[in-house]
Amino acid sequence: MGKNNRHGQAEIWSEDQFEQVNLELSPKMRALLAICYYTLCRVSEARQLKAEDIVNRAIVFRRATTKTKKTRTVPVHPKLQQILSEADLPTSGCLFPGRGDKPITRQAVDAALRDACDRLGLIGFSTHSCRRTGATRLSSEGVPLRVIQEVGGWSSLAALQRYLEVSPHQMKDAISRLG
Repeated sequence: MGKNNRHGQAEIWSEDQFEQVNLELSPKMRALLAICYYTLCRVSEARQLKAEDIVNRAIVFRRATTKTKKTRTVPVHPKLQQILSEADLPTSGCLFPGRGDKPITRQAVDAALRDACDRLGLIGFSTHSCRRTGATRLSSEGVPLRVIQEVGGWSSLAALQRYLEVSPHQMKDAISRLG
C-alpha cells in the first residue's frame, strides 16, 4: 500500500513507471529526482546541492545538508551523468535554484512529481520513491546492505531495512531453495 495523504511508505517504481514519470518532468526536475534515485539520497539533500558539489564524477553531500550530519561522496552513474548534462544546470552556486539565491523548495519538487503522477494515473508515489526504489533494486541485485547503507547515508542497517521491499517472487525463490 503506497502513500496516502503523507501516510504509509512510498511505492517502489517499476522501470516503466520511472521512465514514464521522467518523460513528464522538466529536464531540471528529472535531474533532481535522478540524483535521488542514482545516489539513494533524500530529496532535501539533492535540492540543496551546489554545482561545486559535483567533483570528479562524484557527488559530495555536505554534512550541513544531510540528515545524519555526515559528509558522503557517491560516484555518478553514467545514466545520471547523461541526465545531468541534458538538464542545462548552473555551473556555480545552487544546482537547483528556487526563488532568489535559495534552493528549490521540497514542496515545489513534490508538486512537480505529483502533477506528473496525476497525469499518468499513478498513485502512492512520492519523492521518497526514488530512494526506496534505488535501495530495493540494489538489494535485489545482491549488493551488501552495508554498502547500500553507506551510499544512501542511513544511520543504521535497521533504518535501511525499513526502506527495502520484498517482492512475492523473492519470497517464492527463497522458499524454493529449502531442501
